[in-house]
Amino acid sequence: MRSSRTGVFSLLILIFFQICYVSAVTEDYNALQALKSEWKISSKIWKGSDPCVPDSWVGIVCNNNRVISISLINLNLEGKLPPEISTLIELQTLDLSANPKLSGSLPESLGNLEKLHSLILMGCNFTGSIPDSIGSLKELDNLSLNSNKFSGTIPASFGRLSKLFWLDIDDNQIEGELPVSTTSSPGLDMLLATHHFHFGNNKLSGIIPDKLFSSNMNLVHVLFDGNQFTGKIPDSLGLVKSLTVLRLDRNRLRGDIPSSLNNLTSLQELYLANNRLTGSMPNLTSLTNLYTLDVSNNFLTVAPVPSWIPSLQSLSTLRMEGIQLDGPVPASLFSPRQLEIVYLKRNLINETLDFGTNYSQMLDFVDLRNNDITGYKPAANSTIQAVMLADNQVCKDAANKLSPYCVGVQPNFNYSTLPTHCSRPCGSGREQNQGCHCMYPLTGVFTLRSPSFSGFNKTYFKTLQENIADYFNKDKYPVASVEIKGVTENQADYHLLITLLIFPKDQDRFNQTGMDSVLSAFSLQDYKPPPPRFGPYVFNAEPYSQVPGGSNSGNTGIIIGAVVGVAVLLLLLTIAGIYALRQKQRAKRARDQLNPFGKWDKIKNNVDAPRLMGAKAFTFEEMSKCTNGFSQANDVGGGGYGQVYKGKLPSGQLIAIKRAQQGSMQGGLEFKTEIELLSRVHHKNVVKLLGFCFDQSEQMLVYEYIPNGSLRDGLEGKNGIKLDWTRRLKIALGSGKGLAYLHELADPPIIHRDVKSNNILLDEHLTAKVADFGLSKLVGDPEKAHVTTQVKGTMGYLDPEYYMTNQLTEKSDVYGFGVVMLELLTGKSPIDRGSYVVKEVKKKMDKSKIMYDLQEMLDTGIIANSGNLEGFEKYVDVALRCVEPEGVNRPTMGEVVQDIESILRLAGLNPNADSATYEEASGDPYGKNF
Repeated sequence: MRSSRTGVFSLLILIFFQICYVSAVTEDYNALQALKSEWKISSKIWKGSDPCVPDSWVGIVCNNNRVISISLINLNLEGKLPPEISTLIELQTLDLSANPKLSGSLPESLGNLEKLHSLILMGCNFTGSIPDSIGSLKELDNLSLNSNKFSGTIPASFGRLSKLFWLDIDDNQIEGELPVSTTSSPGLDMLLATHHFHFGNNKLSGIIPDKLFSSNMNLVHVLFDGNQFTGKIPDSLGLVKSLTVLRLDRNRLRGDIPSSLNNLTSLQELYLANNRLTGSMPNLTSLTNLYTLDVSNNFLTVAPVPSWIPSLQSLSTLRMEGIQLDGPVPASLFSPRQLEIVYLKRNLINETLDFGTNYSQMLDFVDLRNNDITGYKPAANSTIQAVMLADNQVCKDAANKLSPYCVGVQPNFNYSTLPTHCSRPCGSGREQNQGCHCMYPLTGVFTLRSPSFSGFNKTYFKTLQENIADYFNKDKYPVASVEIKGVTENQADYHLLITLLIFPKDQDRFNQTGMDSVLSAFSLQDYKPPPPRFGPYVFNAEPYSQVPGGSNSGNTGIIIGAVVGVAVLLLLLTIAGIYALRQKQRAKRARDQLNPFGKWDKIKNNVDAPRLMGAKAFTFEEMSKCTNGFSQANDVGGGGYGQVYKGKLPSGQLIAIKRAQQGSMQGGLEFKTEIELLSRVHHKNVVKLLGFCFDQSEQMLVYEYIPNGSLRDGLEGKNGIKLDWTRRLKIALGSGKGLAYLHELADPPIIHRDVKSNNILLDEHLTAKVADFGLSKLVGDPEKAHVTTQVKGTMGYLDPEYYMTNQLTEKSDVYGFGVVMLELLTGKSPIDRGSYVVKEVKKKMDKSKIMYDLQEMLDTGIIANSGNLEGFEKYVDVALRCVEPEGVNRPTMGEVVQDIESILRLAGLNPNADSATYEEASGDPYGKNF
């Protein structure tokens, strides 16, 4: 009997797991259907009903009927990346490269793809900030977001990607400083396994932190060119012995070139051009592997050509334009055996140019225009293609004016391997391969971001062409040939742009599978050019419209499940029916989570946005009218989410409109969260929500207008308010009451999650109001003291315990409030010039002395406008209790409020004079008397 029961129990377990498995596969299928609908993918490409049948759904790879790879490169996809992508929890590769019509912001839910190894969105048109949630993808080793329109800053959460090998955000509009780790936040300095920092052609600014680099790093390529970095080149770069390419050109760097760069003995490419560097060139004789040295257009001290350069025997390209070199050019300068190109124009070089007899036989081009050279002795038996001496003294001699070296025309170089012997032309869009067959090749631009040669030496192009062809024919996708149509050098950044034509084998065009196989080798960086001359690259494919369709048909339906016997068939169907009904309900909840506005979109569903707990739904026209068309005069500030506008309702009431921009830091779920929370919250010290607008694809929140801006504005003197000691105590009390109400009286309790001085507003009476609930969380389970959630917040205010455990509690708000209390004391931001206010106060204070010996740290506004600072020591004690590392040692907000009230009494003030007490709020939890 017991054996029979065991058998039935085992069978039920088998059935349960089988149903769970069926449900998971179904979720994958539904997610793919959402992608297919959003991107309008043709049924010719995704055939049949089973995406896991080989070659039926192009670009989809499955394992055990679960989707593990999506590779849809150069498919002319159009639309956004839908949030349903996050349900593909087994996904390891997502490659959507070369789809320039893919746009919009990336969903925050990407962070749910915990098994993702490669996220490649190169050459699309995505906008907005890079989601912070990407930092949760612990398995990620390839992150390529280059050539989009991303803005915002680099998420500090990237520092958690401990397996990341390749990080490419080139060619975007990313700004701000490079994040490095602090006691409360990760940073890029933690990426010890990463080999590639490709950050070029953005709007990054600030200093390059010395902490960013260490001897433990394995960086090979650091491409920071084309940004707005200031300050000095960090000495710590010399610790990264693995570096082969360092590009810091086209920034605003100042100071001396650090001699520590001489420690980079593996370095092959060094670009420091177009900065504001000063001082003398350091001796770099240890860089024996250096191919390219470019220090042009800096403010270096007047000096002769460095005598150590001839010792760099691997040197191929030397650029030292416009750096005040004077004296003659020593003949030894041209002696390195690999030297091909020398640029020394716009200097103070004089005397006679003499190549001597020991010059490099590979020398192709020498540019010495705009100097003071008085004579020229050509090299004997020279193969040099061009020497340019225009605008020198030697060319002012009438006998030399028409000489080739004085005319100053730079030779045009190009290279092509396309056949010229074919007799008949091809039609439009087709090209001839070496056999004179007309085909539709896959075309694109292969960009070398830091090559160690120029276009003059054609040997390297031939090597690259043959190497690419061999790669595909040996191990990957057979091709007939790879040809080079042309070569261009971008003079702005010295990238080499090589137009490649890849011809299909045994057919006149690529099918979709073939094209994807070729392009993924480039996007995944599986293809590696032969070392060491070519350096980092990117391949941008041109649209390919000649695809005939997928490789095979897929008419087979989904075959899932195991036969468990006729005897249990009815039981299986019954359980499956019940489970399916529950799954349907769960799926609906998931869809609501991914698209919180599905029922609110009146354009799509012809249903007006709802009015939640008294919050009015405004139309876009109403918002535009009350702000005079969102005029600049009514723009009162903004942030990553968008702008805030001052407006006036027809009733005359002043309002503040928080208008989200597309791709803002605050997504749809945060928008809905803030509406739902604020519509039920009513307290004098919490900003009042009047309404919202969800119309014409706009997201706006309408608040009461708070005239004096944020507490941060007040501390910085932007609103003209003088904050003496008593006013600061009242602000601390008011904002503390607002948080205490949220924690202890709201039903359910609310954790703000982003307590900071920018989120505390001051009205006309300087009454503090807690604002901005976009990141807030409800504590719905009274038995549960925490919410498990992804770490979000603002660096400097972030609870270290929450950061380490992902366990969010009310004590996380208490920590942020403690930092605000210290801000009120010091007037400084929590992280100021690399110093953390919590750490500095703890380090400085001495309880045995008056005012804990913190006088030097006090904000000048306190000293200038206050008399006796009664209660000061107790205030500091309360603030430091709030920022205890462990939440269990911090007080509750209710306790903090009581402590601040007692401090006000010590200062001779009535804590109830200007605002409701916490006890009054307790008796009137919804603030009806305010």
